[in-house]
Amino acid sequence: MKNRILGTTSSLEVSSIGLGCMAMSHGYGEPADKKEMIKLIRTAHDLGVTFFDTAEVYGPYTNEELVGEALEPIRNEVKIATKFGI
Repeated sequence: MKNRILGTTSSLEVSSIGLGCMAMSHGYGEPADKKEMIKLIRTAHDLGVTFFDTAEVYGPYTNEELVGEALEPIRNEVKIATKFGI
């Protein structure tokens, strides 16, 4: 996986492909199986993904909790983008 600097005034380096996690718990019907989504997130990391996107509204809070649980063992190796306030 290639990495890149996020933005033009930052030194924050992330994978060139990120994983948007919204559909895991919000927006497209019933939430997916939590264990399967944790496995998916960790597999993405194993494949080189270091940038994950979530938001408070994807649940609410459910998605952030899912992403946090999945990434807890590797939290120092990843970057998480989250959005708040509608």
